[in-house]
This record gives sequence, structure tokens and C-alpha cells, in this order.
Amino acid sequence: MKTGASSIIISNLDDLLDWARLASMWPMGFGLACCAIEMMSTYASHYDLDRLGIFPRNSPRQSDVMIISGTVTFKMADRIYRLYEQMPEPRYVISMGSCANCGGPYWEHGYHVVKGVDTIIPVDVYVQGCPPRPEALIAGFLKLQQKIMDKQTQSTPTLLQKVLRG
Repeated sequence: MKTGASSIIISNLDDLLDWARLASMWPMGFGLACCAIEMMSTYASHYDLDRLGIFPRNSPRQSDVMIISGTVTFKMADRIYRLYEQMPEPRYVISMGSCANCGGPYWEHGYHVVKGVDTIIPVDVYVQGCPPRPEALIAGFLKLQQKIMDKQTQSTPTLLQKVLRG
């Protein structure tokens, strides 16, 4: 062992905070439709999201990731926006399934379905499928972690947010 040799790691605080954020994501646990079953199975022991540092929370004030899993109706859109606003900054959104991404099979004839959740809140990662497999949601979390490290997450307000803020 050498005397006088020391190990110093130099980094900035933002990089350290980003590393901590991606190593401990806390998604809000709620589901809107059939995609929620796949989301719940992803949380189960077979896939074990705990090893990635992903722990579901029940309160929006304790969550930093919102997973929109399923059909978003106009009646539910206000509630989703309200829950999103209650989450602390920085907050991230994963849109899961065809219905959340673009309206799904209801996009043409469903007068009650929002044609994509990105018209209500900004979305960081889209997970494709109807319903997407648990592996696809895990890939979505990994993509979100990569975006956090590369600082490519959405922070621009949507049209609804601009209208509501005046």
C-alpha cells in the first residue's frame, strides 16, 4: 500500500442526483384498463422490479414516475392531470399500451377516448403493445433510466397545461 495516495472522484452534483434518481424510481401504482394487469404482473416476484430499484408507491406525493396503463377517457383526463400536478419535480411519465399511446381500437369511433395521453401530460417513454408484455414495461423503465442519464426527458408543457395556466 502506497503512502500518500488517495482516491478522489470528481463529479458535479447534478450527475450524482441523476444517478440517484434512476437507481430509485418510485412509480405511482394505479391502472386504468387491461394494461394494468400486465403492469401488476411486472411488479410481481417473477419479474422482480425491486432489483432495478423500482418500488410502487400509493401516493402521488411519494412518486416520481407515472405509468398510464390503459384507456384514458375524457372523464379520467382531469384526474390524471391532477395526480400529475401533485407529483414532486422531477417527474416522469410512461405511456403503456395502444390505448394510452394513441387511443387504441377506440380512436376512430370512441367519442369518449382521449387520442393519446400526451395531449394531457408530457410523456417520456411510450411502451407499445395491446396489452404490452411485462418485458416491454421493463424495457420502458430501462429506456427511461437511459433518458435520465442523457438528460433527454420531457419538460415542455402540453397544450392543456398552457391553457390551464393562462
